[in-house]
Amino acid sequence: MNPVVLPVVAIVGRPNVGKSTLFNALTRTRDALVADMPGVTRDRIYGRAELGCRAVVLIDTGGLETADDAISSGRERQTRQAIEEADVVILLTDARDGLTPADHDITAWLRTCGKPLVHAVNKTDGLDPDSVLAEHLALGLEPYCLISSSHKRGLDYLGQAVAGLLPRHDSTSDGTDVDGIQLALVGRPNAGKSTLLNRLLGFERALATPIPGTTRDPIRARVERDGEVFQLVDTAGIRRRRGSHEGIERFSTIKALQAMEQAQIVILMLDATEGITDQDARLAGHVIAAGRGLVLGLNKWDGLSEGQRRSLLQSAAEKLDFALFAPLVTLSALHGSGLGELIDAVKHVHACASASLSTPALTRALRRATERHPPPGGKQGSAKLRYAHSGGEFPTRIVIHGSRTKQLAQQYQRYLINSFRREFELTGVPVQLVFRESDNPYAGRRNPLTPRQLQKKQRLRRFIKRRK
Repeated sequence: MNPVVLPVVAIVGRPNVGKSTLFNALTRTRDALVADMPGVTRDRIYGRAELGCRAVVLIDTGGLETADDAISSGRERQTRQAIEEADVVILLTDARDGLTPADHDITAWLRTCGKPLVHAVNKTDGLDPDSVLAEHLALGLEPYCLISSSHKRGLDYLGQAVAGLLPRHDSTSDGTDVDGIQLALVGRPNAGKSTLLNRLLGFERALATPIPGTTRDPIRARVERDGEVFQLVDTAGIRRRRGSHEGIERFSTIKALQAMEQAQIVILMLDATEGITDQDARLAGHVIAAGRGLVLGLNKWDGLSEGQRRSLLQSAAEKLDFALFAPLVTLSALHGSGLGELIDAVKHVHACASASLSTPALTRALRRATERHPPPGGKQGSAKLRYAHSGGEFPTRIVIHGSRTKQLAQQYQRYLINSFRREFELTGVPVQLVFRESDNPYAGRRNPLTPRQLQKKQRLRRFIKRRK
């Protein structure tokens, strides 16, 4: 695998122009708080998105305006830091409010930053596009897009416009060897990531203290255990929103997400003493969205009573129900218990994710799944799923060819994913489905021959040719 550093895209604009709605639409989450009042978002919020077939780290920011109080001042500082981190900036304006002096001031300031800009005009549904363009082209920014974040209109064109300005794919160039299993340690602050790294190495490579946020930058190390090589990356703890991106920590979240993208397998460290949190679930979602193998490491297990352990496992099953395909290992990074089981789980998930999935085997599995539960019918009839083949590893993609595939509901797609996972024992492996509309080879013919008739006709031609 050739690791690639994820580019960064920031969404900026006045308060209440729809930045958080756009962020949620592009990341397909509800991580950004949305309300019909200005100034709801005060800190930077990070997520992963696919824009024009390019994976990016997307940043939602607070609105830029005149800093008339301490909160506004902090919000603007966060936004300006986000722009410094970004490779491309999306300037969002409001078609219903029209251009304001603040829009012109923000545009003038963005020009001085030297960042590639894309102008997205939001809330255009129900408005005359020519009138909207006539007003908003006054900012003089290209490319520009007319979108509706709440109705998800124009987002494909926006993604293509952003992708056209992103830096070209670039492999990591830090000199790290790329042999072995590429493994990232992620989790909330103080979950034990650095302690685990030191335990695997056998000496203190990373500073491990009880103070959250000790690790600032990703720490890379090469570990060999039982003849297996691991390229480890210990990342900074990813906090949640308020107070999480101040000062020296402002780049930590982006670097952690980028390290996750460059890995093959991710160990998500969970703090057993604090329980399973919503942030743990969000991080698991990030790993699954990136298509990386997932192992859940429930750390600090040795300090719990039997009752606490049972309660914690029940909580993990409920809050991480979407990640039940991933192995969960209980351990103590400080004392070394459970370390062998954790390494075995990592190797097993890597072997599952690297397994070769042949076209005949995938097609047979697809046929069995559709025979058990045929695709539900839609307005134009039921989807026809003909055959499947592998689309690559890390992420594991399965390409399915058929007709009317766009009408397949998410629920049926999840059923197919679970069917493939059971058939091929893809433990800890997120599976992504890619659908391709297959052309009918007999379209346009008056009397199309069936494959059996065509085969019979070809045999007859060969027989006549031999007789001659």
